[in-house]
Amino acid sequence: MKKFGLSKSERIKSKKRFDLLFAKGSFVLSKNGKVKAVFCFENSNEQPGVQAAFTVSKKAGKAVWRNRVKRLFKESYRLNKESLINVCNQKQGILFVIFILNSINQKNFNKPALKDFHDEIIDLIDKISVRLKNSGISNNS
Repeated sequence: MKKFGLSKSERIKSKKRFDLLFAKGSFVLSKNGKVKAVFCFENSNEQPGVQAAFTVSKKAGKAVWRNRVKRLFKESYRLNKESLINVCNQKQGILFVIFILNSINQKNFNKPALKDFHDEIIDLIDKISVRLKNSGISNNS
């Protein structure tokens, strides 16, 4: 696994996993409320790590705008995922995270840039890391 890569094995792709996360996962909001994260930690005998997904509702804007926002989410996450990986290695489990655009859309935020989401994603990563370290969240499914 590359330090700054985002391979296919690090992404959530199954509908079953998405449904499970939305049903049983915990969520946190970023400091400005632009981005929300839903996460679930599972103890695992396999290789510990993080799997992530990035979603934007169809109601938020046109496909080009939604795809740009998802690319910006992925880039921000890719550059800052190291702390989550370290926590998962310490806890010996797999963390599943979905980053969701929360309160903005194409009409009120037409030209998204990396700087607009970078701090939000870092804030969410920090909040998830603190929750995992302190409370010992463990959802065995």
